[in-house]
Amino acid sequence: METSLLLSMAGFALAMSITPGPVNLVALSNGARYGFRASLRHVVGATLGFILLLLLMGLGLGTLLSSWPVFGSAIRWGGVGFLCYMAWLLLRDDGTLSAQEGKPPAFWYGAMMQWLNPKAWLAASMGVGAYGALGGLGQVLQFCLLYLVICLASIACWAYAGSQLREALSCRRRLRWFNRAMAALLLLSGLYLVMEP
Repeated sequence: METSLLLSMAGFALAMSITPGPVNLVALSNGARYGFRASLRHVVGATLGFILLLLLMGLGLGTLLSSWPVFGSAIRWGGVGFLCYMAWLLLRDDGTLSAQEGKPPAFWYGAMMQWLNPKAWLAASMGVGAYGALGGLGQVLQFCLLYLVICLASIACWAYAGSQLREALSCRRRLRWFNRAMAALLLLSGLYLVMEP
């Protein structure tokens, strides 16, 4: 594979993975609440959930979805509902950082987030359209492998950034305000999806 194509794939994967979105906001919040190490299950789950979505899109899921627009609509509204649910959990949080209270995010939670994340669906369909449609299965697999590394590192960066805020957020009041800000951003993401034509 040409170096220029690999660099282009890597640039696309980085731009789509590192920019703010629901999964990254939750990784930031989890890093602040539970620490970096405890957040890694969510990070790995979200990464592998996205790679599975990307692979299935490369194998024809996108074509199937375009034939059945009701599925696309269901995914969109499911994503909005899930964003609202996550925002509700953050709003309800009492700001306690104790390891005994609350449960660190699970692997499956991260994976499920990607399947309900409209940004992930957009990234997968755009990526397959740009880098997989003409290159065949081999190129789709190479793109998935490259994306795996970049996506994992990107989401991990958000969790690490959150863990670095942990000390500053050790005060319950500050953590509650941080969680409210994260909830507001998730609700704004949902509102954007509702208003999008």
